[in-house]
Amino acid sequence: MSENFLWKFEWDCDTGKIESLFVATEEKVNSLINQEIDFGEALGKHSEVEGTIEKGEIIKIDIDPETVRKVTKILGYTWAGYNLFNYINLDND
Repeated sequence: MSENFLWKFEWDCDTGKIESLFVATEEKVNSLINQEIDFGEALGKHSEVEGTIEKGEIIKIDIDPETVRKVTKILGYTWAGYNLFNYINLDND
């Protein structure tokens, strides 16, 4: 079984930032690279925040996996902001 780690994601948009702290395995995070993500109007009406996740935009936080496991029991897999797995754009026409 693969270990879970804490990851940080941040997009600096013209009208603000999309930020996230979430828990996942390295394999799951690697599967996000080159995925289209659509946050909708996350930064206000008509903001339409969307794009492609690029390598280097998701950073592993240096916290031991045991601590991650313990905190995940309390907070779940999304510690702050958006969980990217909930915003993958499956409608890639």
